[in-house]
Amino acid sequence: MRITHPVRGLFSKVRLRAGTVVLAAAAVLVPGVVATPSAQAQIYTKLHIFTSAPDGQNPYGGLIRDLAGNLYGTTTFGGAYTFGTVFKVDATGNETVLYSFRGADGAYPRSTLIRDSAGNLYGTASGGGVLRQGTVFKVDTTGRETVLYSFAGGTDGAVPYGGLIGDAAGNLYGTTYYGGGHNYGTVFRLDTTGTETVLHRFAGGADGGTPMASLVRDAAGNLYGTTSVPRSWMPPTVFKVDPTGAETVLYNFTGGADGAYPYSPLIRDAAGKLYGTTHVGGAYGFGVVFKVDATGAETVLYSFRGGTDGRFPEAGLVRDLLGNLYGTTNRGGAFDNGVVFKLDTTGRETVLRTLAESDGANPVSGLVIDLTGNLYGTTFAGGLYRRGVVFKLKP
Repeated sequence: MRITHPVRGLFSKVRLRAGTVVLAAAAVLVPGVVATPSAQAQIYTKLHIFTSAPDGQNPYGGLIRDLAGNLYGTTTFGGAYTFGTVFKVDATGNETVLYSFRGADGAYPRSTLIRDSAGNLYGTASGGGVLRQGTVFKVDTTGRETVLYSFAGGTDGAVPYGGLIGDAAGNLYGTTYYGGGHNYGTVFRLDTTGTETVLHRFAGGADGGTPMASLVRDAAGNLYGTTSVPRSWMPPTVFKVDPTGAETVLYNFTGGADGAYPYSPLIRDAAGKLYGTTHVGGAYGFGVVFKVDATGAETVLYSFRGGTDGRFPEAGLVRDLLGNLYGTTNRGGAFDNGVVFKLDTTGRETVLRTLAESDGANPVSGLVIDLTGNLYGTTFAGGLYRRGVVFKLKP
């Protein structure tokens, strides 16, 4: 089955969906009424402001960082051919476009990259490829791109929104939003020869479907992720897929106080606990930060109130050595452009930065943290040209 995927329209719908919730809540929301601790004295730096061409625009994915302090990411649109880019920003803020997508080689990447020991970058493009169903790609240190796999849109999957993870043997693992036989998406493995194996095809119902995020893997080779879109017959889930491809649903979201629409990837601690966010739901309807333990029990660590503390998180989390969690919200804050936040181990939230339009607006990706505690991220919009920024937040 071939899936028609108008990517630009889908991104518009994502933004409109959030906007619809904003309008519905406007009657009860009074900005600034929530007394949330703030740390605005921290130093916020825009390392790069996107202009569209040739540097790209609207980074949906997050960043990765090498030992020299260089940051790597993707933009969903813009670049030399308007289909998005792979970019590098060095420690001084200089941006280099490593690759501009042409369409046949991939289009509209919205994933975070991974990097091997030789400096090669790997990621997914949600569109483009031979049948316009998305690709898995590699960009080497010279800027040469190789399409490792082009999705056909049938049982092999279609439209990979999430990024990749790798194992020691060089295999890559990811998810697709569509395809797989039931058209509810897949979990797949790609080996070093470019051969794809579908580990799990989502069937809907209690199994869940339409995963949007990348996976996390434990030492035994088990994969963990989320399925995103709730329907009456298909609640969103936190799931596990073992090395044989057997899937276990660890948690089914009800869409109420426990959260709804888990778009974000998960992170995992040494005890096997999984942490993530939901876009909406929670005690106030504006999203949550949650934990699911090894038994499948969910705990809501924080419910966003929708005011200065932020609302509608779409991004995943990063965790420091003390167990504090850091993330972003797409909206909320003093200017309704989103916030960068910290959640301590007691569930106390601190707003580290309230984003103004000039800072960059509407972040949808997670953060990366360095050894001194500096945080790095992207915003989907805002900045001088309203096409997004790469930023650094110093404690």
